[in-house]
Amino acid sequence: MWVKILPSLKMGTLWFTSLWYLLFFLLTSEEACAESVIKSVQLIIHPRNEVERGTNVSLICHAEVSHSPGSLPIYEYNIYKDFKLLNTDQANSKDYQYSIPDARMADSGKYKCEVVIKEQKKESLVEDLTVKGLQTPVLTVDKLKLIEGNHVNFNCTAEGERGVLRFFIRDGSQELYTELTYSRRVDWQLNLPKGTVNIFCYYSITLRSTELSNVSNVIRLDIQELEINPNIEVIPSKNVTEGDLITFSCSVDTTYQRNSDPIITLSHGHIVLSSNMTKTDYKVYAKANESGEYECTSRLGSVSKVSAMNISVKELFSMPVLSIPPAKVFEGEHFSISCQINSLASERIRMDDIRYSILQDKTPVINGSLYNGTAGKASNGKYICVAEAKGIIKKSRMVLFEAEVLVSKPEISVYGPVIVNKPFWIHCHSYNGSLPIIYSLKRNNITLNKTEVSDLHENARFLAMISTPLDISSYMCEAENNGQVSRKMSERLRVTVIVPVGKPLLTIIPVPENIEEGSDVTLICNIAKGSPPINFSFYGGSGTEIYSTTVQSNSSSYVLSAVKRQQSGNYYCEANNQAQSLIKSDTVSVEVSLATWKKALIAVFCMLVVALLVLFIVRHYKAKRVVVNNKESVWSERLPDVADQDSPVSTNEGDIEYTEVVHLQPVDPTQRRPVRIC
Repeated sequence: MWVKILPSLKMGTLWFTSLWYLLFFLLTSEEACAESVIKSVQLIIHPRNEVERGTNVSLICHAEVSHSPGSLPIYEYNIYKDFKLLNTDQANSKDYQYSIPDARMADSGKYKCEVVIKEQKKESLVEDLTVKGLQTPVLTVDKLKLIEGNHVNFNCTAEGERGVLRFFIRDGSQELYTELTYSRRVDWQLNLPKGTVNIFCYYSITLRSTELSNVSNVIRLDIQELEINPNIEVIPSKNVTEGDLITFSCSVDTTYQRNSDPIITLSHGHIVLSSNMTKTDYKVYAKANESGEYECTSRLGSVSKVSAMNISVKELFSMPVLSIPPAKVFEGEHFSISCQINSLASERIRMDDIRYSILQDKTPVINGSLYNGTAGKASNGKYICVAEAKGIIKKSRMVLFEAEVLVSKPEISVYGPVIVNKPFWIHCHSYNGSLPIIYSLKRNNITLNKTEVSDLHENARFLAMISTPLDISSYMCEAENNGQVSRKMSERLRVTVIVPVGKPLLTIIPVPENIEEGSDVTLICNIAKGSPPINFSFYGGSGTEIYSTTVQSNSSSYVLSAVKRQQSGNYYCEANNQAQSLIKSDTVSVEVSLATWKKALIAVFCMLVVALLVLFIVRHYKAKRVVVNNKESVWSERLPDVADQDSPVSTNEGDIEYTEVVHLQPVDPTQRRPVRIC
């Protein structure tokens, strides 16, 4: 069916929708433009901060808020207890109330409230609420008359309490049960012993401290004893002798216990001998080690009763004793094994009634109390002896017998190198022989020292020293572990002996005074004694090592080829071997002189210099001439002396002489002075 909508109806609907959107826009715009400011928040506890249990408490949160006229903000209230959120709610009022009806101690704590308006948030100060007093619990039981072994159900209730409670159930000072629960009650079941009990309960709650409630009502219970006490009987008596037949019987009088069938057991110590004593008796032959307390236990349900009797068993004969004298028996020596007892029940048996046997490793050796043999590997083993009489068999303690082994021939050796005039260790050791072993060090059959060794892997050590290599073979070692008959001597000590090197002698060829440049010089280092290999080292003029070698002989050499003058100096050598005693030779001074041809060349050169010098001097004094400053030559004639004026004038030209005249002042041509002729 089709419905036609009138145009007027369509127009009305459109106008209504438009109006609704307009109103919504105006309202939301006004709310969006409204402003609120939270000034303060206060928490008030009514009627007061400290109240008694059962009081109705109100937490009032008051907010001081400023807001725009005409606007009504929405308040969000958050209530906190002990700083944990307890409740949250919204309201249009400045005051909000949170109620705690019938307050309990569990409601005690620190409270605060918080007000939230849009993005704003403000908290009150913390207020303490204290609720005093705990409710007295009530104790109930399901039955008041009990028989020993019956169960009784208890119930302890603290109605109206909240929080975590710990319940305690006691019989006077004895604690019977405890339980921690969130519930207001606790149920449990107990099985109480006979007698009278006074049961009560109480509980505790822990807040800032532990608070205890008052004690509940006390319930008195009388538990009737279950009469199932067993009776124990022993035949023939409590005091018996080893080997006697003992009969134990246990019974329970059930005359006053109708419809009861207790279980009866017999035990000795921790061992149950019989678990069916109700129907049969327990029989056993008495043994000495079975003296003590025997118990009959009757059990019905969870109730058990015990009766005990102490049984004393006397020994028929004592434990046999096995002995092997002497304490030490060496291979090849005779030994004996004896078996005997120290006491017996003379009223029951005689000494002849006891039969002995001796066993080695569980194999019979002899039927008797004495065995003789020769010590050796075949006689080594575990021995016991067995004594038997009247059906009673007793064994001795096991004795381990091992024949002592005579010491073997010792071996002699040394530890480390043997060096003349230095101490060294001599070791002696026997690979076989019972401990302890006494070792003696001998030299030329004279005992120098003794020592005792108690460890099979330990060597005897002796400190020794020799002055010559031949002395080493004079040492021997002796071992003994059973007196003189066991003494064994080692071979003579034969080892390599190291002789320290003697002082080396350095020889230089040619002799140090005849060494010229360019010649070869041989250095020879020689020692008088020392065990090879020997290390020789040569040191040059500057004190540095120039050569080192190890040889199997007592000397070594080194050649300096074409020596030079700078190789002059002090030379020496050193010698060493395994004795590690480094010895240095005396120092030899070496002076390298010039070569012969150099000496001749120098002599020729010196003679040539002297000849030239002499020639120069001769020529200098033979050459005579006069040198004038103005570079002219002067002829002078000899003037006649006054003394010679009367003599005849000689006109011989041969009297003319030449000389050089140096004028220190200008010459006056008008004056002529005589010239002195040298």
